[in-house]
Amino acid sequence: MHEMTAGNLRSAYGGESMAHMRYLAWGDRAEQENFPSVARLFRAISHAERVHATNHFVELAQAKGDFLVSSMAGFGHATTLDNLAGAIAGETFEVEEMYPAYLEIAKLQREPGAQRSFVYALSAEKIHAEMYAQAKQAVDGGKDLELGPVQICGVCGWTHEGDIPDECPICRAKRDRFTTFA
Repeated sequence: MHEMTAGNLRSAYGGESMAHMRYLAWGDRAEQENFPSVARLFRAISHAERVHATNHFVELAQAKGDFLVSSMAGFGHATTLDNLAGAIAGETFEVEEMYPAYLEIAKLQREPGAQRSFVYALSAEKIHAEMYAQAKQAVDGGKDLELGPVQICGVCGWTHEGDIPDECPICRAKRDRFTTFA
């Protein structure tokens, strides 16, 4: 694998891993502040971020040794409203800057596995940003988010509110590959 693509996969792995843990912590905070649906949303999306991190890690299977990983990571453990703003900022960065750039480099370097991993994450991050914006609007109004069951595809991390589809629209995984957060 070309070093630039490998470095981008490592960076994305680090960022997704930190998002996974950050969203779990922020879910606990939302629970403490009596926003159980927002807490469930944080936990569901945390699971999707774990799927992305795992996909990036698997693409790096041939990499051996230790690497210093540089990645964008939001910090802070504040109010649920502030945490949602941080989540929106992080997801927006990934959608508008990080993944499009990483994807173009993977295409240029003809790295199909990295391309797939980046497309999977990018597709889901767009949805995450929208869901967090809806949650922020509810919390800003002093209410919990009205949220049905959240479905996470275990192959690509695609995120969907509602019933499990027969097939993931991104990776075509069958319904038995989804995890439900209800």
